[in-house]
Amino acid sequence: YSTPTCHFCHMAKEYFKENNVAYTEYDVASDLEKRKEMMEKSGQLGVPVIFIGDEITVCFDRERIAKLLNLS
Repeated sequence: YSTPTCHFCHMAKEYFKENNVAYTEYDVASDLEKRKEMMEKSGQLGVPVIFIGDEITVCFDRERIAKLLNLS
């Protein structure tokens, strides 16, 4: 879950591209249904909200994401 103007969202997407990680992006700035879904699932309003398996990461935590993706 991201927004077009979020610096950390751009960092996360670049990281995924650099590591050939496929992802699905939901723009919660324009998709109110996905924004509601994100808030219900995470309890967060800030972005990015990243789900890897059953794990949730809020903001761009490179170390945690690398660990969850077995990239470290």
